[in-house]
Order: sequence, then C-alpha cells, then structure tokens
Amino acid sequence: MSTVYDGESGEFVPPQEIAAAQDESLLQVLGLQVEFRTRDGVAKVLNGVSYHVNAGETLAVLGESGSGKSVTAQAIMGILDTPPAFVTGGSVTFKGEELLTASAERRRMVRGEGIAMIFQDALSALNPVFTVGFQIAEQLRLRRGMGKAQARAAAIELLEQVRIPHAAGRFGDYPHQFSGGMRQRVMIAMALALDPEVLIADEPTTALDVTVQAQIMDLLAEIQRERAMGLVLITHDLGVVAEVADRIAVMYAGRIVESGGAREIYRRPGHPYTVALLESLPRLDLKGQQLNTIKGLPPSLTDIPPGCPFHPRCRLAQDICRRQVPEPVPLDAARSSACHFTGELMDRV
Repeated sequence: MSTVYDGESGEFVPPQEIAAAQDESLLQVLGLQVEFRTRDGVAKVLNGVSYHVNAGETLAVLGESGSGKSVTAQAIMGILDTPPAFVTGGSVTFKGEELLTASAERRRMVRGEGIAMIFQDALSALNPVFTVGFQIAEQLRLRRGMGKAQARAAAIELLEQVRIPHAAGRFGDYPHQFSGGMRQRVMIAMALALDPEVLIADEPTTALDVTVQAQIMDLLAEIQRERAMGLVLITHDLGVVAEVADRIAVMYAGRIVESGGAREIYRRPGHPYTVALLESLPRLDLKGQQLNTIKGLPPSLTDIPPGCPFHPRCRLAQDICRRQVPEPVPLDAARSSACHFTGELMDRV
C-alpha cells in the first residue's frame, strides 16, 4: 500500500490503490517509510506505518521510546532533518491532498493552519531570546496579516484560553520565567493560534507532575471539543490513553502492530506486545508484588531481526515468527493486529 519512490525524478508516485483507499479522514498516513542514513549504517526507523484521524477524534499512538512515534509525527509535519532522515516511501494526505510531493511553500502553509504540533519539551521548542507573547503574535502577523496591536490582543486571548493567569501581564515574559506546566500551556496556545484542524501532541505531559498532567490533558480535551479538531496523542502513558482516546495505534520497531478502538483493545488486546504493555501497568490489587516487565530491549533499528521484530521478547514466538513478518489481520471493520497467533492470543485473554 506504499507509494513507489522514483529515484530519478525524486517524486513519490501514489499507485491507484492508495488513491482509492483515501476516505474522508482529515489526516491519513499510508505505508510511511523513513530511514536514517548514518555512519553506523542505515536505520529503518519507519517500516510501513499507516493510520488516520477524523474530525473530533482522538487517536493515541503508543509504544516504547524508539518505536517511531515522534518520527512519524515529524514526517507528517515535514520537519525531519535531511540528512540523515529520508522518507523512502508511503503517503501522507491532509483532506485528500498529498503532502509528501507538495512544494516546500505549500507544506509551510499546511503547517499551523491545517496541522499543528505540540512538542514534548516546551523549553527547547520555545525560543529563549523572545518573549512568549512575541512568539505567538509573530505568526498571527505573518500568516493572518494582523497589525501589531491586533496580534497582541489575539495572543493575550489565546493565553487566556489556555488558562495562563494574568495573561496580559505575562505577555512580555520569557520562557524561562514560566513553570513547566505553564510553558506547555504556552506551546498549546502557539499551536492553536492559526486554528488548525489536526493537532499532534507529542508526549505533552512529559516531565510534569501528575496534577499538572491531568490539567493539561483536560485542557486539550476541552479545546478539542470546542473546535472539533482531530487529535493525535503520542504517549507511553497508558493511563492517559484510557481516559481520552477513541482509537489506539500501538507501535513497535517502526511498525503499527495493533490498532482499533480504545475500549476494545484494553478489554481484549490482540497482539503480544499490547498484552505485555497492559500487564506492566501498576495495579492496586497487586500491592507489594513485583511489577511485570517486558523482558529484553527493543531491537536496534540498524539490525532489525528477521520475521516479527517482537519475536525475541515474545512468549508466544515460534519458528514462523523468526522467519516471516506478520501482516495485519483484520479482527473487525475497524481493528487489526499484526501477529501470526492473534486468534490464539485473543482466545486466551
């Protein structure tokens, strides 16, 4: 289902089956492939990632660090550093428009107005030498043609919407003058400034305490309801996902290994990796007992093992798992799992 990359023309040629598969989703990713070309070898970071998000829907992308969650988001936004990163195949469409072959100017226009992103480290993402108010107002002046006073008023209104106390007085403060939670609110305000239709939140509660995490997630949910945005939530926090997600895509070694409705996956997971993730959650009824862990480490992306990449850590692994990469198996109209033994696993759960 991925596009064919033409090395001579430097273009991605979408086959007819991809055009036919595009539906009314705001954002659709099909067969996305990304590799990092380094001195140590070629790292296959994304290996055919496919997911979509609709208006007003929350898609949670789960997985361990290094599974490709953030790289997928960066590829969607067109902000991968090349080199070393190269998109080698796939399709990314926004409202039916192919972005991978779009001009740099067109992709710049889609960023912010169509798709916006909240980065996981607000202190690094914000420019330390400009005030937060200037950084929000600047894009309103450049992209909306507002005058200085109008952009200032709109930026203060955005800061108020994300519940920055005394927003007008803090317009002239610098990022280091805000707490971690307040900086994250500033990042949300910046992402919302151009009224995007899709918001990608890359681990927006990283390094925040539990109370602030809850506040940020409640704020995102409220804003999403008000604006009917599609939300892609990248996280490793299964507790957050259980509360806010409509659908889940579970990633491992650059692949989507399971996807479907959040309730269905939590109730009856269909992939051994998803089962292991859920079993690693702390439980009140197991107080005093050792936490379950997933044995071993994720594979090196420069040396992904043959067959199913999870097989070295999987308790169900058999010979076929070491030889053959499993294709996603449809479990129902909206759910799939890439495991040779999905049926057997679900019978056990």
